[in-house]
Amino acid sequence: MDVSAVLSSPGDLASADPAPPCTLVIFGAAGDLTKRLLIPSIYNMRQAGLLQDGFQVIGVDRVARDDSAYRNDLTEAMQGFASSTGGEFDPGVLDGPDWGWVRDRLSYQVGDLGDAETYEALRRRISGSCVFYLAVAARFFGPVLTRLADGGLMQEAEGAFRRVVVEKPFGHDLASAKALNQLILDKMGESQVYRIDHFLGKETVQNIMALRFSNGIFEPLWNRNYIDHVQITAAETVGVERRGSFYEATGALRDMVPNHMFQLLAMTAMEPPNSFDADAVRTEKAKVLQAIKPLDAASVARDVVRGQYGAGRLGDRDVPGYREEPDVAADSTTETYVALRLMVDNFRWAGVPFYVRTGKRMTQRRTEIVVHFKQAPHALFRDTPVERLTPNAMVIHVQPSEGITLNISAKVPGPTLHLGRVAMDFRYADYFNTPANTGYETLLYDVMIGDATLFQRADNVEAGWQVVQPILDEVGAGHTTAQPYAAGSAGPAAADALLERDGRHWLALGA
Repeated sequence: MDVSAVLSSPGDLASADPAPPCTLVIFGAAGDLTKRLLIPSIYNMRQAGLLQDGFQVIGVDRVARDDSAYRNDLTEAMQGFASSTGGEFDPGVLDGPDWGWVRDRLSYQVGDLGDAETYEALRRRISGSCVFYLAVAARFFGPVLTRLADGGLMQEAEGAFRRVVVEKPFGHDLASAKALNQLILDKMGESQVYRIDHFLGKETVQNIMALRFSNGIFEPLWNRNYIDHVQITAAETVGVERRGSFYEATGALRDMVPNHMFQLLAMTAMEPPNSFDADAVRTEKAKVLQAIKPLDAASVARDVVRGQYGAGRLGDRDVPGYREEPDVAADSTTETYVALRLMVDNFRWAGVPFYVRTGKRMTQRRTEIVVHFKQAPHALFRDTPVERLTPNAMVIHVQPSEGITLNISAKVPGPTLHLGRVAMDFRYADYFNTPANTGYETLLYDVMIGDATLFQRADNVEAGWQVVQPILDEVGAGHTTAQPYAAGSAGPAAADALLERDGRHWLALGA
């Protein structure tokens, strides 16, 4: 039977119920995040039937404008967004029912985030359920959360909810993460806080749990007895763009590892939860991060590689080095690449290294998890021309093309025994309806229905920073240097050596 015959057609797939009516208040309403991601996500949610007539958006920012000007600004932004992504959002759709529905529910409030009157004005405008979205710089998190709580805006009436969404970064180091979490929990309940990581809105990331826990052929092999090592990669071709000043104070380690990379690691390595309840899933993820073997000065020197891109060639164009980017110091030591060798010190993963790498200006844009299984014994093939067996590896492609590849060995046709590599490929787009989305649709919907499964809990955040803090300490003490690598390459040579000393190598980007 053709496998497609037993798969549901897109029209038959179960659809979610609409979210309960609520008001979405966006602090930072004139910012890039709102225009490029939040408003397009709301439009997509409306198209999918996930929003009801009681939904409305109030944008808050210090830029002076009225409701009409704000609606026109976002309409122009939507057209630009669609053009840049090659979507079907043509000028005619701007006058269509879905965008018209969203547009009519957009309103604006001028206000300073530090002014109590801003929150008093919001209090007068809002009734019932409300989600407050902090699409602002991290330095405003504390003041906004404090004002919301002190102004009574987080108080929940019967039958209504009040929730707040906090974008990353969740702190700058372990101490600041703990301080932010303490402030949050002093002002509101953990159940009201949604620490968002857009990586977890991607279908393939969510599918890691489905892949592991719903398939009897994989879960029995998902341990130290059968898995040799795991590689997690998030490679970008872009540089720091216009974010030089931000990146100088942040770097690749802070920007990517405690959140994006560790979330991928945790979902790959976690124990089966006793249910898919939010707290059950987040508890198992926290246990993974807490089980990572602590780093000390010696292990940071041995198992951590920092890199910084120099000038190079990407595709058909020359690109400048990091130090030539706008708002970057000429003698900057900030890393744009980091690779780590980590050990998850628990019963399932004892002895299995997890190699994590992320960087900018690399040869390809690629986010993937590669599970390398242990090789079969070579004894049966010792008298044949087969020099070595093809490593069995499962590649979970997160972006840009979502899917799964399983690499196996097979005999090459012919009179002699030769083995060749065979790739068994699954792509979401081949089997399921995968409409264009920003990655925020699922997350916004989950906030509205109160499902925190894909959001970080306070202990998740602190466990991630606990692992990273010794590296930050060594960087601050000047004990590590950022190794140079050419833009358009796969990273510094020291990152290759990180695996080579273990007799392993990175899966080539694009392989």
